[in-house]
Amino acid sequence: MNQNYLYLLIDLLCIVFPFIASFYRKAPFYKKWRYLSIAIGLPAVLFIIWDEIFTALGIWGFNPNYVTGFRIESLPIEEILFFICVPYACVFTYFALRYFIQKDLTLPYQNVVSFIAILLLLIAGIYHFEKLYTTVTFISLSFLLAYLTFKVRAPYLGHFYLTFGLIMIPFLLVNGILTGSFIQEEIVWYNNTANLGFRIGTIPIEDFFYAMLMLLSNISIFEWLELKSSRGSMLVDKSVSAMS
Repeated sequence: MNQNYLYLLIDLLCIVFPFIASFYRKAPFYKKWRYLSIAIGLPAVLFIIWDEIFTALGIWGFNPNYVTGFRIESLPIEEILFFICVPYACVFTYFALRYFIQKDLTLPYQNVVSFIAILLLLIAGIYHFEKLYTTVTFISLSFLLAYLTFKVRAPYLGHFYLTFGLIMIPFLLVNGILTGSFIQEEIVWYNNTANLGFRIGTIPIEDFFYAMLMLLSNISIFEWLELKSSRGSMLVDKSVSAMS
């Protein structure tokens, strides 16, 4: 295989099984696509802008040996697809997990986990303020968790944490390859002056929290749209009952 297609192949492999499984008759995820398109699309715009800025600043970049060469501004088309394929796979995993494990065993602990994460991320983000990737990622995730925990009081955070723990297995493989594991060079390179310089294998520690920020954004919008739809359906049902 031409190595210039490697990043594209990774994107496609991330989405192919979740896409096929979306048509499972007992849990038809494809019926959620109208919510999913928004839940993926809105964060994708923000993350692509962030990506473009950081690429222009030299905080990270892309190895031309592993991409096809098609670009939108500074970003390879494969990087744009990343913000569609990976969130699709992860929201599908979240949906599937909620289908198979309906009782949330983590509910009693989710606020404690969230509070500890909020505090530690905020402290680390402020302390390492000179490291742009670290501070932007940590503080953004801290604020989003705080909003969902204290303002929204999101009941699904426990399920999210469980899902995130589960997807760490494919994450380590996919991000490992992107950052240079199992191949001669990295697909995505990082300027270590903008991060903590601590890696798990070849993966910068910030990538784990970057992934959490992106996926929590997807899932929180997905959940909000579903809740809004269900409330609308209830109001319609009540109106019909009243007219009867």
